[in-house]
Amino acid sequence: MPPIDKRSAKSFIRTNERIRAREIRVIDENGEQLGVMAPFDALKMARERSLDLVEISPNAVPPVCKIQDYGKYLYEKDKSERAARKKQKVIVIKEVKFSVTVDEHDYQTKKNQAVRFLGEGDKVKASLRFKGRQMAHRDLGYKIINRLILDIGDAGLVEFMPRMEGTTLHAILAPSKKVEAAPKKAATSAPPAAGTKPTEPAVPTPAQA
Repeated sequence: MPPIDKRSAKSFIRTNERIRAREIRVIDENGEQLGVMAPFDALKMARERSLDLVEISPNAVPPVCKIQDYGKYLYEKDKSERAARKKQKVIVIKEVKFSVTVDEHDYQTKKNQAVRFLGEGDKVKASLRFKGRQMAHRDLGYKIINRLILDIGDAGLVEFMPRMEGTTLHAILAPSKKVEAAPKKAATSAPPAAGTKPTEPAVPTPAQA
């Protein structure tokens, strides 16, 4: 276990002589209740065991303190917090940009990008910027973004419906639970054994396109 500088501990964790309550409820290093006593007596017991007295529930009446190794307590606390942070999934918002004059090929390419991002567990911001006189034809922009939402289908859920912000129309889509549970890439099938008939490839669904 790496050495821990107790001076760097958070100030709100009171230990040993810093515990100011007149009476405290004490738990020993094995989790046994020792009852209510003065901090001086509890600290004396902790010192006899070469341990510390740590206030673990300052808002209780009376405050609850535990006899334990404070350095080990900080190490285990930091370890559990780091493990909890690793389990948290970081949601990234990927932007896919369109224009009022987008052609079919470019539209399909960007739609496929959006489906891939959603399949990887990221959110997608679909944005369309109007330039100059295009602001007079905002209905065309809404048609493109609404078409994208329909084409994506079950691959995503609409978190924010299309709306204008300045000269930009945008919508935000989140991954659906069904897509999040699916693998990002399909496994490559092995070549058929000699003398066997190869199976027909599966027809892709719109969400896989």
